[in-house]
Amino acid sequence: MTRPLLAFMVLASLLLPAIPSFGAKAGDIDVEGTIFTLWPLIDYRESPKEQFSNLGILGPLIKIQENRGDSVVAFRPLFHNSANKKQGTSVTEYLYPLASSETTPEVSRFQFLKLIQNNNFRKDEAGGGEKDSMFFPFYISGTSKKYGPYTSVFPIYGDIYERFWKDEYHYALFPLYGSTVKNGTTSRNYLYPLFNTLEGDKESGFQVWPLYGQSAKEGVYRKRFVLWPFVISDTRGLNTANPTEKLFLLPFYTATDSPDKTERGYFWPFCGYRDDRKLKEQETDFLWPFIWTVRGEERRVDSYLPFYSGEVKKESSKHWYLWPLFRNDTLTTDTFSRDRNRVLYFLYSDSLERWAKDGSERKRTALWPMFVYQRDPRGVKTFSFPALVEPILDRGEIEQNWSPLWRIYQQKWTDSGESVVSFLWSLYWHEIRDDATAYEFYPLLFYRGKADFAETSIFKGLVRYKNVEGEKSLKLLWLPFGLNWGAKVTGKGSAPITAGGGL
Repeated sequence: MTRPLLAFMVLASLLLPAIPSFGAKAGDIDVEGTIFTLWPLIDYRESPKEQFSNLGILGPLIKIQENRGDSVVAFRPLFHNSANKKQGTSVTEYLYPLASSETTPEVSRFQFLKLIQNNNFRKDEAGGGEKDSMFFPFYISGTSKKYGPYTSVFPIYGDIYERFWKDEYHYALFPLYGSTVKNGTTSRNYLYPLFNTLEGDKESGFQVWPLYGQSAKEGVYRKRFVLWPFVISDTRGLNTANPTEKLFLLPFYTATDSPDKTERGYFWPFCGYRDDRKLKEQETDFLWPFIWTVRGEERRVDSYLPFYSGEVKKESSKHWYLWPLFRNDTLTTDTFSRDRNRVLYFLYSDSLERWAKDGSERKRTALWPMFVYQRDPRGVKTFSFPALVEPILDRGEIEQNWSPLWRIYQQKWTDSGESVVSFLWSLYWHEIRDDATAYEFYPLLFYRGKADFAETSIFKGLVRYKNVEGEKSLKLLWLPFGLNWGAKVTGKGSAPITAGGGL
């Protein structure tokens, strides 16, 4: 038993010393599991058979859980840690999505808003391992396998290798000077983005932005602009079977020509057309994206926004009706299908997913900010109220760190009759598992029982009645002794409901 759990159990025993221990013996039957509540301070449940224990303190604020080697410690919404000792993994969220840390046998990570990052890779610890750190954009350091260690202190001076989609970054007193290297091409900037030069293998260029710029690589591309973005000439793919020429004279005229495609725009975005011979489709635009159509072998589009917009492909479709009022999306493959309806984006959504291989389904219905209903492929159904964020962001981190704080009512149940209900963070709770039932309306009434066992407690033991295989007892005023009567019924005994860890 953990120290926090022991401390709170001692506190509870001092406050209500006569509360019975539901983990003790009842007659000749060993009661499987412990259920101890002192709402809203403590809710403790344990099932040794299922290797499960859960301690809740102050409703959803503090959670300490052990479940078959997985552990969870949470102080919502400030802190949430989930760990697996066997695998040596641990993930911690700090006021999600503000910061997080992760530990695995291979790496340790920490990030704050993705701007501050620290990574320690242990794959090569014999040689010191690898590390990189970042306080974007002011400080970045790391080690490149090709170039070695590097450091960047922005905007004073820096070198960065093999990050941010380039091979090299170099700068001094940015934006006074900076350069990048990618695939052997060096781009140098002076007073970025005003002046630029380009050098590479059979490649050169310069620009005085936005007045004029040009660059070219022999046999590969040619680019030029005048008063960017109004006049642009761009020819690419000269070393391919599909060289493409583009000319923009905005807003009057745009043109794209290649063996695969012909495209024209007149007084953009008012009128245009596209003939894509590779995709075998034709597009006509009138004030894109409001009115446009596409006809092709693989795709068909009819858009007359805001009244209607529809796109149909071989395996998918999406339709808007009175945008943004209603949208329907479908996806159908040989192994999977999904049908989703939305009203006003996330105000209401309903989705149904099916897997053809085993016939399983998953359904999710959400009405912001009222509720979320889900049915997973196992047939387990859940309902929660209210749902302040879940209809908008369906993420596990929201479920772990935030959702329990505002869920007044939640229920989980199966078609076989198993059910778990919690209202006002277990002020009232109800569980049904197999032929066992347990419920409590704190502190008025507590009950749990099976076919050969029943226990009822009023005001946490002021009146306590128990029936164990025909042996009955009645205790009053939290006293450890009372009246006993009835004969024990011989036969197979079974334990009452276990305080397990879910359906």
